[in-house]
Amino acid sequence: MKVVWRKDEATVRDVLEALNEGRPVAYTTVMTMMRILEGKGYLTKATNEKAHVYRPSKPSQQVIGGMVRDFLDRVFDGASDALLVHLARDNKLTPKQKKMVRQLIDEQDAEE
Repeated sequence: MKVVWRKDEATVRDVLEALNEGRPVAYTTVMTMMRILEGKGYLTKATNEKAHVYRPSKPSQQVIGGMVRDFLDRVFDGASDALLVHLARDNKLTPKQKKMVRQLIDEQDAEE
C-alpha cells in the first residue's frame, strides 16, 4: 500500500521493483497481495494496455484504521486494551510517544 500511495498509481511490476530495493520478493507474491488488497476494497484496478494499474481507493488514514481494526479482531479478539498494554510494556515507549498517548487520553477525557 505504501508504494501505491507514494506513486498514486502502480502496476504489480512497479510495486515489485520498489520492494526489491529492500529485499527480494516474488512477482506472484506481490500480485497475490495486491489482489487481496483490491478484494478488501483498499485498491481499485483498471486495465492500461497490457497491465493492470492499481490506485488507492481510500485515503491512507482510513485504510490504516481498517487494517488496525482487522488486526485487533484477528490477534486480540477485538480487545484494544491488550494491544495497548503489549505496546507499552514490550516496546518501551519513548518520551515523545508517551506524551502523544497522554494527549490522546486527555482529549478523550475532555470529550466525555
